[in-house]
Amino acid sequence: MAKVNYEGPEQFRPLGAWEYFGYSILYSIPLIGFIMMIIFSFNDSNINRRNFSKSFFCGFVVFIAVIALFGATGFFTHLSNQ
Repeated sequence: MAKVNYEGPEQFRPLGAWEYFGYSILYSIPLIGFIMMIIFSFNDSNINRRNFSKSFFCGFVVFIAVIALFGATGFFTHLSNQ
């Protein structure tokens, strides 16, 4: 299904590659990106953007959990003592 030829409701309009790239950059901005990620995760105006925001948020949570796990086990201090 081509984005140019899409004639359905705006809610199901596919996102282009540049939109995914732009949203990835937006979500990478420290505080504003996190806020926009949360807003788009609950927004129903475009289902594809909502799902991308949710997946980016899940990746963010996994990243924070891994950093917390390594911090709790002292992995980073072990690396700096070598």
